[in-house]
Amino acid sequence: MPDCGAPSPSSIECRQIADLLGDYLDGSLPKSTRELLEWHIEGCGPCVAFVNTYRGTVNAATKLKEVNIPSELKQRLLAVLRNQRAAHRPDA
Repeated sequence: MPDCGAPSPSSIECRQIADLLGDYLDGSLPKSTRELLEWHIEGCGPCVAFVNTYRGTVNAATKLKEVNIPSELKQRLLAVLRNQRAAHRPDA
């Protein structure tokens, strides 16, 4: 998302929208931050699109059903993830 204008101490930048969006949608932002975010979104087309996509993704994810996977598959997946994590450690 490109920045929509010159930031000021009382403004919010596009890149901050992504960081705050989860808290905004669950209603946990302080009122002043929420108002700044809403003010920014009203005037920023790319952020409107981003917020709508995010909302759609959250809505779709809430409709997913929990699926049980076979124990063997679960163990194999966990092993792969552990190996990847170990390979990306700085001390590895």
